[in-house]
Amino acid sequence: MNGTSEQDQVTSAMTRRGLVFAVGGAGLAAALTACTGYSSGTATSAEPPGSVPADQAKPAGGSDNPPPAADDQNDPPAEEPPADEPAEEEEPAQAANAFAKTADIPEGGGKIFEAEKIVITQPTAGEFKCFTAVCTHAGCSVASISGGTINCPCHGSKFKITDGSVAGGPAPSPLEEKKITVNGGNIVLA
Repeated sequence: MNGTSEQDQVTSAMTRRGLVFAVGGAGLAAALTACTGYSSGTATSAEPPGSVPADQAKPAGGSDNPPPAADDQNDPPAEEPPADEPAEEEEPAQAANAFAKTADIPEGGGKIFEAEKIVITQPTAGEFKCFTAVCTHAGCSVASISGGTINCPCHGSKFKITDGSVAGGPAPSPLEEKKITVNGGNIVLA
């Protein structure tokens, strides 16, 4: 024998094993701690924690007020439109509420909006219609528009793009019409 007892070898192995687990666990904890700042969604730049981003740093003089730009002092105030002139149309507000653009709806066809469960059609140039995309037969969502009809894939029901009426298949009633308004190039649900 080499002078160590079996008990000493077991204790020594457990100590080595414990040391390996402790070092591995500490390394894992350090790695996870370092990653938590990135997964929280709060870190948006590559700046080290606690530093001030360059665009928010104070000038060397310590003043909170930035020096004025050279032409700031010479610029006249912005002109306001005269009160008697009408304001520009609220096009951005209408565009924000727009459900679709008229250019997105093909003439003689339409477009299905699956998430909203509606269909917008353009039977003739400039005429837009809106219907529910839920088939009146079995509640399936319609899936295509072709040949002047809105088509349900479940049992073959077809609905006319002009008025949503049944053109074929087992559907017992027309698609429900939805109210829309068209302003310029925007289609808005009423």
